[in-house]
Amino acid sequence: MNNGIHIRVLGDYGPFSRMGKSIGYEITAGRSRYLIDCGSPLFQQIGGHGLKETRGLIITHCHDDHKRWFSDLALFNMYAPDIPHRVCLLTTEDINDELMAASGPALDRSLSPDSKNIVDIAYEDYIEFRTMGPRAKYKITAKDEGRGKTGLYVMDRAGACIGPDRAKIIISNKTKRPRLLFKDPHSGEWVEPESFYPFSSDVFYEQEKNLYRDPEGLSIEAIKSPVWHGIPGIGLKIRTVNDTLIFSSDTVHDRRLWKQLCSEKRPQRLAMPGKGFEAASLIYGDINDYIERIWSGERYEEALTVFRDSVVVHDIAVRNSVVHTDYRKLTDTVLEKDKVILTHSPDTMTSEWVLSKAEKQFKIQGSTFFEIVGNKLYPFNADIYHKEAGNYYVGYKNKNGAYTVYEKEGLLSISRGNKVDIGTPLFKVDLYQDIAGRYFPRLEDENSHYFERADGRVELIASNPQGSTGRVVKDIRSKLCRSI
Repeated sequence: MNNGIHIRVLGDYGPFSRMGKSIGYEITAGRSRYLIDCGSPLFQQIGGHGLKETRGLIITHCHDDHKRWFSDLALFNMYAPDIPHRVCLLTTEDINDELMAASGPALDRSLSPDSKNIVDIAYEDYIEFRTMGPRAKYKITAKDEGRGKTGLYVMDRAGACIGPDRAKIIISNKTKRPRLLFKDPHSGEWVEPESFYPFSSDVFYEQEKNLYRDPEGLSIEAIKSPVWHGIPGIGLKIRTVNDTLIFSSDTVHDRRLWKQLCSEKRPQRLAMPGKGFEAASLIYGDINDYIERIWSGERYEEALTVFRDSVVVHDIAVRNSVVHTDYRKLTDTVLEKDKVILTHSPDTMTSEWVLSKAEKQFKIQGSTFFEIVGNKLYPFNADIYHKEAGNYYVGYKNKNGAYTVYEKEGLLSISRGNKVDIGTPLFKVDLYQDIAGRYFPRLEDENSHYFERADGRVELIASNPQGSTGRVVKDIRSKLCRSI
């Protein structure tokens, strides 16, 4: 196989899945190996030796299905006797701050070596943090005001306070979390800068973009413009000399929505006279009452172009998700169907776009992707992909096929025979069960099932009142899809 970017899917189910294995990926290029998110059971899937050889962990955001094993990994690197280094964490300053706060109860105290004292342990003793993405020029900072009091101020990197004519702190009545309100110097509008500006903006971000470069030539860039998920988050652009892969991370990808975010001017709903607002440095309330525009036009334009000439691993939902991309709205994205692997999908889903699944392995070559099966690479040429009850199926069109694909309100489903009450019939298919990248005819007999043996071969097991019998069956994927 040629060099390229190798993806091993450790987990691609959401937080409420019956299948488990939340989000995680292992990325390999040459001898370099990185983890993207750590929501899946790393110790079971990779093992201590594999984790020891991992060069870095990238966290895209702090929802638990993406960071569930973070503190365990930090503890493992600290206390395993044969690991001489801390966890190398690659992410933005904002996400690192969130991880530090969330992991504190698990990491910041332990017993002394003689077990006689409770000792404090710094986050930095566990984590070697390397900033990805530019640093913000302005941050909310706690400042000692003397006499045991601490106040919140907006400060620049040099430690100078920023006046209320340029920036304010809004403290939520619901969460008590402070958020930054900033006056855009070009439009004069009040915005939340972390949402409004892309990383390329020199108004709010420093010029240095902190692109991570691996010693073997792999580069990893944090991207923010298309990531719209509600909490601080990033996508990733991963490149070698010839190959480009983008992880969009969790996001609502909808061009119409994005256009509204940058084009709609919102009236402020001030809880005080205008002069009082202008003079205030700190306000208690809902920041959305004060924001006049959500996205800048610059962010919108970047979001439209960032996916060009790349393979994209993109999250997907079925319907009415406010924090992910709905399947029926994929036509409102800028994604190209033949360059996209859909991930983070629900337990049951039917798609004309390629679906990911835990333990699948992909190879990115240029702007094309293949599945790795043994020592072969297979393109994805099925007409339909289907997940159901923990199994993965592919369908190929056949006018005499036993299964029918239906559409209803933009969503697809599969059923045996004809059932017009579940939607409009689109086409018939032959359906095959995917077992470790190999294809076998779908079974309908409840007394039969496939079993993957320890030697990798697959048996068809048939059960009856007297017992069961098994026979080895052959993979037919090569007949349906020529390998390279």
